[in-house]
Amino acid sequence: MINIPTELLRTFVKAVDLGSFTRAGDAVGRTQSAVSLQLRRLEDLLGAELFVRGSHRVKLTDEGNTLIEYARRMLALNDEAVSSLRRPKVAGSVRLGAPHEYTASLLPVILGKFAQAHPGVMLEVTCDLSKNLLARQEKGEFDLVIALHDDPAASGGTKVLTEPLVWITSQDHARHEQRPLSLVVAPSPCIYRNRVLQTLSRRNLPWRVAYTSSSYSGIIAAVRAGLGVTLLAASTVPEGVRALEERDGFPAMGELDVRLHMRQESATEATRCLADYIATSFA
Repeated sequence: MINIPTELLRTFVKAVDLGSFTRAGDAVGRTQSAVSLQLRRLEDLLGAELFVRGSHRVKLTDEGNTLIEYARRMLALNDEAVSSLRRPKVAGSVRLGAPHEYTASLLPVILGKFAQAHPGVMLEVTCDLSKNLLARQEKGEFDLVIALHDDPAASGGTKVLTEPLVWITSQDHARHEQRPLSLVVAPSPCIYRNRVLQTLSRRNLPWRVAYTSSSYSGIIAAVRAGLGVTLLAASTVPEGVRALEERDGFPAMGELDVRLHMRQESATEATRCLADYIATSFA
């Protein structure tokens, strides 16, 4: 059985994420030629071409696309094991702000594993809408913020995930077939709400706000009860609802970026450690 060295996988992931062998080399402390040799060695070990040769940018073959998912999981597990066993003495408190849907879906598992690896770090997690979180961070209320961004060209923060947006409705009701379309949304300045209302108005599709809730659990409960439809990031869609597509008469809603914002000037070791852990876990 072949064992894949983790340093080869780490270089492979960096090359894919950064889109360049040269930038990957800077990230892992190697020259561009050394990175090329590492990736060629990885291909030789696996007996597969991972990159499309002759392309001006890093482009994966089908085999490369298969490996990247395994590589991310293997590196995450490796880093988790090392962190757990070495027990680095990172201590302190971190004030984290995050949207409701992530604190109810992805974050509990991520933060639980982080707490096991770094028991000396105390986490204070606050939920709010992304734009509110960023405004509150400017006032010094948070050390770290996970926020959704609806403008891909916007600067600020570190992108950790690109989320496709999904319409959802109840599995037991047909409210989504009625017009005007009944919407379940969060209050302003919710990014999902803005995207929905702008898109429906631009397409001259009739709508009405049937239910408003500032909490993820309240929105999901209303959708399941058949009060209306809503829009969510794909990774936060829970079980027990039905996704709606263009064939159901619902327009494609594009994507949103998830970015991590850290106050660099006051970031502690605990804050940087959590930021790295979240970024790796989301990726």
